[in-house]
Formats: sequence, C-alpha cells, structure tokens
Amino acid sequence: MVQTEDEIISRNEVEATKGVIFNIQHYSIHDGPGIRTTVFIKGCPLKCVWCQNPESQASQPEIFFDSEKCTGCGKCAQACPEGAIEIYEGRSRTNRQLCKGAGKCAEVCPNEARNLMGRYVTAGEVFKEVQGDAIFYQRSGGGVTLSGGEPLAQPQFAISLLKLCKDAGIHTALDTCGYARWETVKRILNYVDLVLYDLKHMDPVEHEKCTGVSNDLILDNVRKIHHELPIPILARVSIIPGYSDSVENIEATAKFIATELGNSIKVHLLPYHRLGETKYERLERLGKSVSIEPPSDEHMSELQKIVESFGLIAYIGG
Repeated sequence: MVQTEDEIISRNEVEATKGVIFNIQHYSIHDGPGIRTTVFIKGCPLKCVWCQNPESQASQPEIFFDSEKCTGCGKCAQACPEGAIEIYEGRSRTNRQLCKGAGKCAEVCPNEARNLMGRYVTAGEVFKEVQGDAIFYQRSGGGVTLSGGEPLAQPQFAISLLKLCKDAGIHTALDTCGYARWETVKRILNYVDLVLYDLKHMDPVEHEKCTGVSNDLILDNVRKIHHELPIPILARVSIIPGYSDSVENIEATAKFIATELGNSIKVHLLPYHRLGETKYERLERLGKSVSIEPPSDEHMSELQKIVESFGLIAYIGG
C-alpha cells in the first residue's frame, strides 16, 4: 500500500505542527455524539453578517477590550510594542491596523479590561490536553471535535491534531462550512469519523450577500463527501431571522438534503442567539454588529415540521 504524504511525516513533526486556536471547550455535548472536547481554530473564509463568534474570523490572535473595565491608567499603551494603543477621553483605544496581537497589553492590564483572544500552539500541546478527557470519551462514546472559525483554514494543523487523535483511538468530528478546495477537504477527512456540515443559505446570491462567498463550492463538496467517502454527515442549518429563516429557504434546504444526500442525513436546526453581539464592541469593530431577535419556539417548530415533511429526521438545537 502506498503511504500518503501525511502518513510519511514523523510523529515528532506531527506534534510540532503549529496553529492558532481561541478556545478548548471541555465536556461539550452539542458538537457530536457523547461527551466531547471541542477545539476552536481561528480563521474563517466566510464573514457571516450574523457571526456569533467574530473573534474566530481573523487567523491571528486579537485583543478583546472591555471599555467598562478600563480606567485609562496607560500601562497598556506603554507595553504595546507596536504603539497601537492611545488614551482617549479617559479610556484606552486600539489602532487595529497596527495591532499584531502580541498580548503585552493584556499581561499588564490591572483591571482585566484587555484579554488576548487566540494563541499559538502545537498539535502536540493540544492533543496532550484533550487526551486528558479520554475517560469521558470512553464512557460516553464521545471524542474530539474541531470547530472554529473554520478548521479547513488551517489544514495542516487540523490534519496533525486529528491524526494524533485517531492514532490514540479517539473518535473525531469536523464542524465545517465546507469552503475549501476539494483536495484539502479530502486530505483532512482521512482522519475524520463524522462531519458536521453547516448550511447557511441555499440561494447562491443570498448566500454571498450574507457570508461574502457563493455556496457553489460548499454544496459541491458536501455532495462529494456523501458520494465518494464513507463518512457520516450531520447537517446543521443556521436559523437567522430575516436572513435564512424563510419557509422557502428551509424547503429548498430540506429538498437539497433529501434528494442530493439522502434521507439518512439527520438535520439540526440551530436557532440564532445573541451572545455574539457584544463581541464586536470588544473587538472595536464599530458598526459591524447586527441586532437580531432570536426565532420563537413556534417558528422553530414550524421549520422542523417542514424539514420532516421531506422524510428527514430533524432536531432543534445541537
């Protein structure tokens, strides 16, 4: 049997592969079966209008700034190696064009007004942490899920971490929007047991308006996964009032899943929540946040019935 490029790389090289993550969530129950550890990887090719994790979009570490905690002491400005911080009207503010995410300001802030969102790590360091949860995976049928951001945006890091998990007998899942070259997707899926596939909108024009990209590549890739690879898929559909929650869009989504992927694909309808709206302020991205009222329970139930009418199994949440 011919070895793949990834299989030829030594264990030491795999462990040393570097990436940028912004969180490791232990004891997760919504990112695949059983109790899981979810690793959130920074960087995303989509820029969804409603993004609930805007700190995941950029690939480099960023500063989260809570202006209410800032006393304007100036220690952050003195510590910043880029000269990206100034004191204005009794509060510090950051020139995001100059900021490199070094995190020196967060280290010296006495009030924890500044926190570094994102850190450089090796695959070996992350694997060591997630391996500590192995007993929970064994008892619950869980494992490790890569999420983001978008794991496909850091393919070699994702491959290295997934390979370490697979070699240790840990179940792996990939939460992805599917926006990457098929060659990249296929390489990563060599080490994946379950795909959580996000579908934002079925209309390509509306999809581009909402996310910045067309959905052509996304839909092509999920078709290829289903028809070419023996990997189960779980469809995740974002329900965003005013953007993707129309009856027409949910009918089109359900029809695509039923006819292109088959009735064995389970569908999770994910209602919008408002937890991410204040994050834009902390990233000092004025005017970027949108205010959206979460969908009602009645509306979610209506959309669930629509999906089920196409012969699919649908869940709310998860």
